[in-house]
Amino acid sequence: MLTLRKSSERGRANHGWLQSQHSFSFASYYDPRHMGFSKLRVINDDFIAPGAGFDTHGHRDMEIITYVLQGVIAHKDSEGNVKNLPAGELQLMSAGSGISHSEFNASSQHALTLLQIWIEPDVLGQPPGYQQQDFGQTEGLTHVMSPDGVDGTLKIKQDAHLHQLILAPKQSLNFASQLPRQYVHVIAGQLEINGESLGPGDALQITDEGQLRFVSLGESPVKALVLELP
Repeated sequence: MLTLRKSSERGRANHGWLQSQHSFSFASYYDPRHMGFSKLRVINDDFIAPGAGFDTHGHRDMEIITYVLQGVIAHKDSEGNVKNLPAGELQLMSAGSGISHSEFNASSQHALTLLQIWIEPDVLGQPPGYQQQDFGQTEGLTHVMSPDGVDGTLKIKQDAHLHQLILAPKQSLNFASQLPRQYVHVIAGQLEINGESLGPGDALQITDEGQLRFVSLGESPVKALVLELP
């Protein structure tokens, strides 16, 4: 089963310094039809003004993934991690028993855009953790996150996998998932999945399809994130 979530249908928030689009119910945006998908709870598409950001705040029992699209995040947390996260890199913060952090646009001149993804962990109350890695921009599917950290992937506390998908114009790729559900979020380009067409900001919830066929449409490359979920 394929369920399309159009970019234009997402919830929106405008706080001046922060403009956000919510794929699922979050903060003041509430839609009982969109509360999450499997263990996926949040996908926020954020635009943060130069020099602005989130002051120190807390999380617990959530796997929080950040993927920077443009700019650099200045990250600081209660575990002693002080990091810069540039465009193209992935960050996984395991909130576990509790962690506090701040996130700011590291530039005073240029905007910051990012995706933040929350996945519920399979165990609660674990020690918090922090991981960050650049997986490059190789064409095809790049495995970037797994429950066992296989092949240098970031290790997430859930039976879930994350892949970075990059396709050249007109390129296609077949993918067979071992898990029953997938969620694909398109960042750039025009992507067809099993006959369903998606553009930037669109997403597809997939259940019990087994084999997926990705086809890059149009004249520009495709970039997307592909989640495998229990």
